[in-house]
Amino acid sequence: MKMVKSLILGSAAGLIAMSGVQAADLPVKAKAVEYVRICSLYGAGFFYIPGTDTCIKLGGYLRVDTTFNGAPYNEPAWAGDLGQGNRYRDYFASRSRLAFTIDTRTATEYGVVRTFGQLDWSFASPSGSFREVGPTGQAGGLNNGQQIATEMLFIQFAGFTFGRSASAYATPWHGYPGNNTSFLVGGHDTVTGTNNIQYTAQFGNGVSGTIGLDDPLAFNRISVYNLANTSAAGVVTLASLTGTGSSGNAYAGTHVPDIVGNIRVDQAWGLFQISGALHEVNGSYNALTHVVTGGLVTPFGGPTFGANGLSEISGHPESKFGGSVMAALQIKNIPTGAGDDIKMDASWGKGDMKNIIGTSAGVRAFNMFGGGSGGAYQSIGFANATDAIYLPTFAGGDGTLHLTEGFGFRGAFNHNWDPYWSTSLFGGYAAIRYDGTAKNFYCAAYAASNLGAQSADFSCNPDFNLAQIGLITRWTPVKNLTFSAEVLYFHLDQKFTGSKVLTPTAPKPTAVYNYADQDTVSLNVRVQRNF
Repeated sequence: MKMVKSLILGSAAGLIAMSGVQAADLPVKAKAVEYVRICSLYGAGFFYIPGTDTCIKLGGYLRVDTTFNGAPYNEPAWAGDLGQGNRYRDYFASRSRLAFTIDTRTATEYGVVRTFGQLDWSFASPSGSFREVGPTGQAGGLNNGQQIATEMLFIQFAGFTFGRSASAYATPWHGYPGNNTSFLVGGHDTVTGTNNIQYTAQFGNGVSGTIGLDDPLAFNRISVYNLANTSAAGVVTLASLTGTGSSGNAYAGTHVPDIVGNIRVDQAWGLFQISGALHEVNGSYNALTHVVTGGLVTPFGGPTFGANGLSEISGHPESKFGGSVMAALQIKNIPTGAGDDIKMDASWGKGDMKNIIGTSAGVRAFNMFGGGSGGAYQSIGFANATDAIYLPTFAGGDGTLHLTEGFGFRGAFNHNWDPYWSTSLFGGYAAIRYDGTAKNFYCAAYAASNLGAQSADFSCNPDFNLAQIGLITRWTPVKNLTFSAEVLYFHLDQKFTGSKVLTPTAPKPTAVYNYADQDTVSLNVRVQRNF
């Protein structure tokens, strides 16, 4: 019996040992490793940076577009070779851009700490602003069109924003109520950001207020004209304007930031906003030198212009403050269709014309040519926006900055035909006005700078209006991929009359030109993939 018992116990022990060995050989399912942990706090696309409580989102877009009879991003043919319509102009211009964005957010006891940045890689046709035209009219050095640029770069903390961000003056749509073009006139545009510090307070129910300090140097200092031309020997003339009425920039250094702010109501029905800006306008010196050739200001790209040994002791005009105000309105849920809306903004300014003319780039001098009449070689239309002009007392002026005044309007009606097709009808308008004394000083300088014969009905008036209207249709066959085509009409309403012998920028000859309004039409086609 003892022997049987031992055999049974030994067999059982052996079976248990064998089963243990077999169990050890069985595959054990490992615990899943979460390499990417989704962060749902701030919307789709965010995930946690491994080992931290910071959420990050990577995104951007790739955009390819071509403009016919215009510069990249549907800039109208309103200046340079395109405005002249000469043999150096390009019939089309293209740009390809990859934008990469990084957005990080961390929840803290003070609220969300956010950082945001965008880096752009672009390749553009070496045309428009990329081409340098020499004094013989020959194409100068050609930039290969490659660009690396930054847009927004900012930190947000406890209601404050530090860095390069949209101005507190801006609307959410900037200069894009419904368009592709980056050159819609009529109001403010800091869509790529400007260096600033600002604070936003939320009052509840969609009501907020923002106040900020903007660095005006990059975007908001168009030009100040000193209409006197003082040589290093102290000889003073009024020969300070080109045949197309432009001059060098006599702005002094940046002394005071722009003070900007808005009050905004953003609710389900739409948005209403009032914005204001205070902008310092200052001149550098009274005695400044313009390079003059043959009685005419050097026409190639505008006059060269700078200080001389008399500048510092000549004094300067007293600085003034200008500014602007803007009212903006968006109406949603209109009866024409789901997702349709109307966006519009109206602006008034004095001494702050960037907030009237707008565009995401610097404000150009507008120079356009067309067919001549009455025996003239061609017609010419030009417009020069300034924040102020002045004529020193030693040149016969009053030595005072005369601030330029302007009014602007932009708007769009945006309609969705179905989930795949949409159309926008948009437009912009800007009117620039000089006061009576400023006009007298300007026209005296224009006459002294351009000595050619003129017709009996010639008259000088630097005021002007700009008008645009456009239509764009978009097709989105799949989410985040959009094809679009945009037609844009531009009209320059200038106020000079009659005709005059002028020397415009080469390759235009010295000849009789009659002053006339000008028009141009451009077409832009684009494909964009967001990610």
